Amino acid sequence: MAKFKTGYPIVCPEIYLPKKEIDLKKWAVVACDQFTSKRSYWNDLQHLVGDAPSTLHLILPEIYLGDHLDDRIAKINQTMCDYHSKGLLNKLEDSLILIERTTEKNQKRLGLMVAVDLEAYDYEEGSKPLIRTTEKTIIDRIPPRVRIRKDAPLELSHVMLLVDDDKKRIIENLYKHRNEFPLLYDFELNMKGGHIRGYQIKDADTVISDFLSLIEGEKDPVLFIAGDGNHSLATAKAHWESLKHTLSKEEIKDHPAQYAMVEVVNIYDPGLEFEGIHRVLFPVDGKFYDELQKNITAEKETWVYEQGKGKKMLLIPENDAEAYEEIQQFLDDYLIRNPHVKIDYIHGDDDLIEASESHPNAFGIKMPTIERKAMFEYIKTGKVLPRKSFSMGCATAKRYYLESRIIKK
Repeated sequence: MAKFKTGYPIVCPEIYLPKKEIDLKKWAVVACDQFTSKRSYWNDLQHLVGDAPSTLHLILPEIYLGDHLDDRIAKINQTMCDYHSKGLLNKLEDSLILIERTTEKNQKRLGLMVAVDLEAYDYEEGSKPLIRTTEKTIIDRIPPRVRIRKDAPLELSHVMLLVDDDKKRIIENLYKHRNEFPLLYDFELNMKGGHIRGYQIKDADTVISDFLSLIEGEKDPVLFIAGDGNHSLATAKAHWESLKHTLSKEEIKDHPAQYAMVEVVNIYDPGLEFEGIHRVLFPVDGKFYDELQKNITAEKETWVYEQGKGKKMLLIPENDAEAYEEIQQFLDDYLIRNPHVKIDYIHGDDDLIEASESHPNAFGIKMPTIERKAMFEYIKTGKVLPRKSFSMGCATAKRYYLESRIIKK
C-alpha cells in the first residue's frame, strides 16, 4: 500500500525481501524480456537455481510465452502464494532502496526503488502525463501480460524510469551518504550479472519532495520517462484501469494495484550505457536487402548480417530516431506482406551475429544508438519512438528481480 500523500506521483512502497537464509545468488534473476532467442541461457539458469527459492519461479520468461501459458501462469501464482504464506519474504519497514549496481563490464549504476501512481502515467501516443512512455506501445503485447498480473498476489519489477537531474542532487547525493544507511543486501548476481548492493532510505518524504522540485513551475512537466520495461509498466496501467471499474470508492482508496514498483535512474548517470536494439528477421528472401535499402534514406553507414554470407554495409538516415522510424516502418510492412517471417530484437553485436546464424535465411540489422541528451526533449513534444528503439546496457546489465510488493488487497 502507498505510504505517502494521496495524489502524489511517487509513493513509498511496502517492499518485501527474501529472508536472510535464502541464497540471493539463486533468488535474483534477470528481466523476463531478455535472451528471447537464447533458450540455453534460461536452461542454464534453471540448472543453477534448481528447486531453491527464486524469482525464476515467480516470472514467465518471454521465451516461454507460447509454451502451456495457462499452466505456467497458474504455477507462478501458486508459488507466489506459497512463498508468502511460508514466510520466505520479510516486509521492509516503510522506506525506499538505494541501489548500487556494478555490471560485468565494471560500470557502476545507481538507482532508487520507489513506487509510482499509475494515474500519473499513460502510454497513449500524444498524451502528456507526468510519467511518459518513450516507445510505441504494442497493444497486442499487453493482454498476455495482463493475464499474468491479474491474479498475481505479488509484483516483481524490471521497470526502470529515467529522471532528468543534470545537477545529480538526488540519487547521487544519497549515495555520497550511503555509509549512514542500513545495508540490506550485498552479493554477486548470477549469470554474469555483476554485483549489487541495496541501502535502506527511511526518510522517503524528503526524497520524494526533492524529485517533485525538479519539475516545480514547469508548464508541461515530465517527471519520469520509461527507460526499460515500457510494456510491463503499460501492463500495470491496463490492469489497474480494468480493475478499478470493479471496485467501490472505499475499495479503490489506497489499492496497491494503483501503483507500480520501479527503479528510478538519473539519465546522466555515467554508468547508464545506452545501446541500440538490433533486428533479426527469418527467413527472408534474396530481395530483402535491396528492398530495405530502397525504402530508407541513405546517409550514414551501419552493417547488416546475412546467415551464411556475413556482413555487408547498409546506409541509414543520419538522425537516429528517424533511422528507427524508417527501418521499423519497412519491417512492419514487410511482416504484413510475409506473415511467415519472424522478427526478434537483439541486444549486443555478438548476439546479433549469433542469432543471425541460428536460423536459415536470417537477416540481422545493426541499429544505431540514440543519444541520451536528446531523450527528454523529444518525449516532451508528445512523440514516442518506435518500439525497441534503445536499451540501457547489454542484456546482463538489465534489472534483476529481487524486491517484491503485494498488489492484491
